[in-house]
Amino acid sequence: MVYFFLADGFEEVEALAPADILRRAGVDVRLVGVNGDFATGSHSVSVACDLQCRDLVLDDSVEAIFLPGGMPGTLNLEKSPAVQKAIDFAAEKGKLICAICAAPSILGHKGLLKDKEAICFPGFESELDGARISESFVCRDGNIVTAKGMGSAVEMGLKITEILKGSEAADKLRGSLQIYRG
Repeated sequence: MVYFFLADGFEEVEALAPADILRRAGVDVRLVGVNGDFATGSHSVSVACDLQCRDLVLDDSVEAIFLPGGMPGTLNLEKSPAVQKAIDFAAEKGKLICAICAAPSILGHKGLLKDKEAICFPGFESELDGARISESFVCRDGNIVTAKGMGSAVEMGLKITEILKGSEAADKLRGSLQIYRG
């Protein structure tokens, strides 16, 4: 299971594109409402969540957690005790921790990026405490996957698919998505 945390102000494409890709790959994805049953994105798109933070079960069924960027969504994620607890659980258990755009700053503030390669939205690099800034749009270092922003959301979803379901599953999905490679 992969928990996608949605706080008001999240970037819609950064959350929904990877969630959709993972669901297409057969991954059990749960949209977790940080502020209730619905989350409203930074561009006024409201999304019904599968569960609220109070309903989280942090156990061996959790394969990964996902933090979308967006403002003020990233700030709202960072101040949530439930999100902090989920990050700590994932870090302690070696689960996959995925963050895109501004959200890798949350991991940087927690010291989880020290001596790791990571990427974020331009201008947030100073928030990735101790990280080596990657030149890639999607970057994996150990159990941490980071991505630059909305334009890399599909590739991030495919990278997580590759990690959880294998490269064959990711390649098959990539072919079916008809990704433009100008």
